[in-house]
Amino acid sequence: MKYRLMDVLACPICKNFPLTMLVFNEKEVERKNADIKKPICEIFCSFKKDFVRKLDTTPCEECESKEIIEGILVCDKCNRWYPIIDEIPRMLPDGLRKKEDDIKFLKAHENEIEDRVKKNGLPFNLSEV
Repeated sequence: MKYRLMDVLACPICKNFPLTMLVFNEKEVERKNADIKKPICEIFCSFKKDFVRKLDTTPCEECESKEIIEGILVCDKCNRWYPIIDEIPRMLPDGLRKKEDDIKFLKAHENEIEDRVKKNGLPFNLSEV
């Protein structure tokens, strides 16, 4: 997943924007700097974790050289979380998610995830185990 995707992602349940992202694993990718037009993001720079209008400079070249392999997206409004697995954000509605898979993901990253997600995250959390 590219960092710039966060500029357009909102919680599919409550429509809150922006989401909070925690990156567990990322990789470097080669990009042609000439192809990068600044700023890439229009509203929110997830690389700097702030709105573009508040930034003096944008880190577009550095940001575009990274791909998120694994992480988590969290909605600060409804406390829903969505895993990023194999570079893909899995933003399914509650009814289409598999509790077993979500709990397994949370357990695998228990030391990296905030307590609010581990204890009260929706649709599943580790207090249910």
